[in-house]
This record gives sequence, C-alpha cells and structure tokens, in this order.
Amino acid sequence: MTSQPPIRQPQSPAAKLDIGGSPGLSGWLRKNRISLAVSTYQSGKLFLIGSSSEDRLSIFERTFERCMGLWSNGQTIWMATAFQIWRMENVLDENETIDGYDRLFVPREGQITGDIDVHDLAIDANGNLVFVNTLFGCLATFSERFNFQPLWKPKFLSKITAEDRCHLNGLAMHDGKARYVTTCSQSDLAGGWREFRTDGGCVIDVETSEIVVEGFSMPHSPRLYRDKLWLLDSGNGWFGWLEPKTGNFERVSFCPGYARGLAFFEKYAFIGLSRPRREQTFSGLPLDDALDEHRQTARCGIQVVDLESGEVCHWLQFDGIVSELYDVVVLTDVLRPKAIGFKTDEIRHNVWMKEDGKINRWIGNPND
Repeated sequence: MTSQPPIRQPQSPAAKLDIGGSPGLSGWLRKNRISLAVSTYQSGKLFLIGSSSEDRLSIFERTFERCMGLWSNGQTIWMATAFQIWRMENVLDENETIDGYDRLFVPREGQITGDIDVHDLAIDANGNLVFVNTLFGCLATFSERFNFQPLWKPKFLSKITAEDRCHLNGLAMHDGKARYVTTCSQSDLAGGWREFRTDGGCVIDVETSEIVVEGFSMPHSPRLYRDKLWLLDSGNGWFGWLEPKTGNFERVSFCPGYARGLAFFEKYAFIGLSRPRREQTFSGLPLDDALDEHRQTARCGIQVVDLESGEVCHWLQFDGIVSELYDVVVLTDVLRPKAIGFKTDEIRHNVWMKEDGKINRWIGNPND
C-alpha cells in the first residue's frame, strides 16, 4: 500500500505508533478545510487529525480512558469515556491561531455516569445530550441527582438493568430527535447478545419501537444523511444504506476491518476500521471469510468513501499500539486542531477569559 511517510509519534520501543495516509490526503483535507476527531477504545486516545501543510498531516493526541462516542459541531466536542462524559470547548477566536493550530479544545465539563459503557451520543434540538447506555440497554440523558435519566428502551427488554442484554450501541438523529438505533440482538437475557453475533443484529425505529430490519451481524453507527439511513454491518464487513419501508440494505463499499464510527462531509463518508480482537466476542464472524474473499487483511484506520461510486478515495492507517477505533467526526472549517488533556499540568496553568469582546489567556507559573 503506497502512502506518504508515516508520522512517527514519540513512543518507547514497546509502545510504537505509526500513522500513515494515502497520497494527497493532507492536501485534500486542507482544500476542503476539514479535520477529524477520532476516538480509540483500547488505547484510550483522542486523535485530532488535520493538515500542517499541503503535503503533511497534523496528528495531535490526548489520553482519555476508554474514549468512545463523539459528537461535534466544530466548536464543541462531546466525548464518552470509561465513566464520564466530557464536554470540550474551543477557546480560540475566529481566525486566531496558537502555535499554528486554529482550534484548541479544552475540557470544560465532566459528567459522572459511572461505568455504563456509553457508545454513541448526540445533542438534541433542545441542546441536551442523548447517549446510548449500552450496559442498561436504553437511551439516556444527564440527571442532576443521579448517574443518568432513562429516555427509551427497546420493547423486547423487560426491564432496564445493568446486564447488557441486547448490546444497544448506535444512534441516528433526525430533526434533533433520536430516530433509529442499532442493537446486536433482541435478547432479554444478561449478556445474551453474544449468542446472536452473526445474524441477530437489528435496526429499531425509536418513534414506533418497531424493528425495521433484522439479520445484520453486529451493526453499528446508524446515521441519517441526505435522506438515507446509512449504517455499518460490522460483522459482515459492509457499509451501505437501508430503506426502512422495504427493509432492503444496499451495500456500497466493503470495509477491510471491523467497522465502527461513521461521519459525512459533502459526498464522502468517513468510516472507522479496527483489527478484530482475538477474544470470542469478535472471532468467528462472517467478516473473517469476507476478508479472505476480498484478499484483504483487517486494518485499523479511516477510509474515505465516495458515496456516488463506492470507491475508497483516501485512507488513514494506524500501525502499532493502536488497533481499535470507535468513533469519528468531521470538524468543518478546521485546518489543524489540538486539545488540552489531564496528563500534564497544562490545564491547571492555562486560564482563558473574554473581556470587552477580546479573548485573553493567562499562563500561571507552577513555581510561584
């Protein structure tokens, strides 16, 4: 696979990470004025991917334990982690840069949910966060007093309980409301979804609570875009769109990896790929045979698919310590983003304020 030279992150030999992109990827991102935010499940990283020049990618990472679902409008990033959901805000003004970066995302709010395995999340029409509470098998939102407030559950679940019965995971919004979800099964037993990994997955209409289509293998990331319901049939290795009235699933592009994370920009789809884990849950899926048929090996990265042709026009590949991705979002009108995390005291000594219409930054001295 031909690529630009990998961007080598400073790591110890035991923790090597190489990230390479397709030829012209950085220039293409720059031309379209877009960047990506990508969450990694197993290695606990938020990657912000942009372009530092026409021929070089900008890769910025911060550590957050088990980060998964993402949502962004380019100024705000919401991110699910192991037992918290974080809201990060851009503190730079329009046309302002710092050290060559045109976005600086800083954690501003952390909601304690507990370890409930939050997957997809989104902001509704009222500005409230809606998230998939996978452990309890429901859609939920924040509660001022409790860890979460249930909003909806599949009707085949007899109760909301911490047993991950059906593995509810994906959320599609429409007009600011939750409209479709994906589950890996219709099981009502604790952990029962694992027995239906190959063909038990389904799409559910949240408004009617009716099953729209069943028979998928571990589907993820339903998204409504350009009047179509798109999703990833992860266990079979396909990206495509679904006609809810007929139940027909139109395959658009093969995914050479376990697909999770789906975002759109103009006529392009951005699909997250992971190398399947060797544990029982992710082994023995139809994807294994599909990879052999296509003479491909599973990879970890992002592939950019042209929705009109189904062709992969660009890609990003992770090699080394990162083998799984969960979500990807497109940051529009952003060339080169960065973020502040918690591993250093940077967040402690950078204080931002706005006075008389001007943003000011104060950098404290930890030695004072």
